[in-house]
Amino acid sequence: MIEIIFLGTSCMQPTKERNHPGVLLTYEGENILFDCGEGIQRQMKIAGIKPAKITKLLITHWHGDHVLGIPGLMQTMGASEYEKKLHIYGPEGTKEYIKNMMKAFVSEGTIDFEVHEVKERIIFENDMFILECLPLQHATKTVGYSFIEKDKRRINTSYVKKLGIPDGPLLGKLQNGKDIEWKGKKISADDATIIVKGKKVSYVLDTMICNNAVELAKDADLLICEASYTKAMRDKAEEYKHLTGEEAATIANRANVKELYLTHFSQRYKNTDEIEENAKDVFPNVKCAKDFMKVKL
Repeated sequence: MIEIIFLGTSCMQPTKERNHPGVLLTYEGENILFDCGEGIQRQMKIAGIKPAKITKLLITHWHGDHVLGIPGLMQTMGASEYEKKLHIYGPEGTKEYIKNMMKAFVSEGTIDFEVHEVKERIIFENDMFILECLPLQHATKTVGYSFIEKDKRRINTSYVKKLGIPDGPLLGKLQNGKDIEWKGKKISADDATIIVKGKKVSYVLDTMICNNAVELAKDADLLICEASYTKAMRDKAEEYKHLTGEEAATIANRANVKELYLTHFSQRYKNTDEIEENAKDVFPNVKCAKDFMKVKL
């Protein structure tokens, strides 16, 4: 199961209700943090999330509202005796930014980490999932990300029970896509299992509408997308290379996503009703995220 928690849903400035950007995706022992705005570790504490559980940090770009929480988070992870290696992903220039950041503070208990500068397509893959990225169009080098769960095989219980195949290694082989022999007959994995389609979550923040935003989100089960402004402030969105709620919904519509969650709201809005209404005119299955909102897939 994939669980997502919104740790921060504000834009350049935090508000009383909304923190700087940050989204945590949890899956099979992986805890992947998308962006790390100021105050994220405090948000994690409120949500009952231990910083030492973070395995990957995915940075969209180096504007302060997306990265000012990194030094404090890493310091806390060190104080928590973090035993893993933190893998940090970000656009070109990330290695230099991290290097300068580490020089700016007197750090104790520094954790082991590795920085990966990414450009496009697959940036990580294991047996369970893939991470992809594509460049977006913002005022600085920016990338969006997709988490793609791999398809799984589930045992067709009625089929194997009819054949009398017992629990154990044979079922394990079938689930791994391997044919077996049972009572002198060849049993096909395709017949004995059902393919369960993997889920896809895409994260598109700080960009104008562009082909890569649509491509990255293509057929996603869940798109997390910025909507900094209302439709009435489209000129302001264009000036600062951000999206309105209507434009975020247009991306979702073009990309054929199932659900859209909006985030990264300008601090000027006391509520997000108008942004959500603008979006629903284009794509009905949309919600405006709030800090600490959880979504399960």
